[in-house]
Amino acid sequence: MVTGMRPGSVVVDLAAETGGNVEGVVAGVDTLVPVASGDGTVTLVGMKDAASTMPADASRLYAKNVANLLALMTSEGQVAPDFTDEVIAGACLTHSGEVTHEPTKAALAAQAALQGED
Repeated sequence: MVTGMRPGSVVVDLAAETGGNVEGVVAGVDTLVPVASGDGTVTLVGMKDAASTMPADASRLYAKNVANLLALMTSEGQVAPDFTDEVIAGACLTHSGEVTHEPTKAALAAQAALQGED
């Protein structure tokens, strides 16, 4: 199955330390497996203690998302969010004193209605 994958593919076996789920995986080792076509390899990543590596990856992913959002919100070094942009509009809760995020607006209206009933 691995040899039939596209060259450059990567298979991460989170169970490598306990025997693995992919034939040929070795715990703690990245193994290159030639593909059937002969024009590249598939990398088998044999994770050791996979759980301890996840926080770093999650933090890196979060940091990259925040950096990309900030880059989207700036122009020539100045914060200048384009509220017509779908991502910016979706991330914005309020603008110019108005609640612009529909789920937040609905939640606030529901809360106000509950408080009015007391």
